[in-house]
Amino acid sequence: MTSLPALRSGKPRSEFGHVRPTRELEIPFAIIEGAEEGPCLLVTAGVHGSEFCSIEAAVRLMKTQPEEIKGTLIVLPILNVEAFHRRNIYIMPQDGKNLNRMFPGKPDGTTSEQLAHWLVSEVFPKADAYIDCHGGDLDEGLAPFTIFPAGCEKSQALAAAFGIKVAVAAGGSGYSVDASHKLGIPSILPEVSGNGLWGEATVRQMTDGIRRVMQHIGMLPGEAPVTELDVVTMWVPAAPVTGLWYPKKDLGEPVAMGELLGEIKTVFGETLATIHSEKTGFILYRLTSLSVNEKEALLGVGTSA
Repeated sequence: MTSLPALRSGKPRSEFGHVRPTRELEIPFAIIEGAEEGPCLLVTAGVHGSEFCSIEAAVRLMKTQPEEIKGTLIVLPILNVEAFHRRNIYIMPQDGKNLNRMFPGKPDGTTSEQLAHWLVSEVFPKADAYIDCHGGDLDEGLAPFTIFPAGCEKSQALAAAFGIKVAVAAGGSGYSVDASHKLGIPSILPEVSGNGLWGEATVRQMTDGIRRVMQHIGMLPGEAPVTELDVVTMWVPAAPVTGLWYPKKDLGEPVAMGELLGEIKTVFGETLATIHSEKTGFILYRLTSLSVNEKEALLGVGTSA
């Protein structure tokens, strides 16, 4: 089937299966419908196939029972299935593109563009709120933070309910949460864990955050605690050359404008490039691999919004 089943049947249910957004792709889904009417929450994971913490959190969320919730929960736990099995970083193997730069996509584009288009046209409009779970790819260390579309108060409120103190107000286009925001759907992108690692503590942090959002929108009983957010923007320098990456700053460390962030060298120790900060802030994430290729992101500096 090329479309998800109807979200409201009028009776409690858990429905699992696979859907074909394109001829090339088959992705798993879960639809959990409560006994009472209520909001529809969409949760996706595996946009980047090796961010395993987010995927395991989504898999566990699929065990939600219909009697627990009001409304309908849609879970797409692994959007980038082939990358998941190959342990690829960032890209969709079918076309070599980063799905989270392809939104809103194209119906006649490459595989990632077609998948983005299917999500924007067929899935996002069904939701009242959206969480796109991420977790730091195999070469990416990070301190937890939540991205939300800049200027969207409802999305910022979702971030406050999710519970991570640092929240990044993001601009720009091409991203899942930007595309859903443009459809009027409040959305967040939480980042938890890093380097593809997953464990009880980080998976629980993600699932607990999702459940607090479910409380916030009235899907679960109780009142979600509200976290006072440290809202920042993020500056991301790219590697000007290919080589060996030697960062000078670790996660959470403060950064002054003009301070040395790292160097790129040859295998013989010759310095090819030095990276200095254009902003004052702190390190949100950084490339943890020794190898780096030209134009790849080196790190993210959180700066006061």
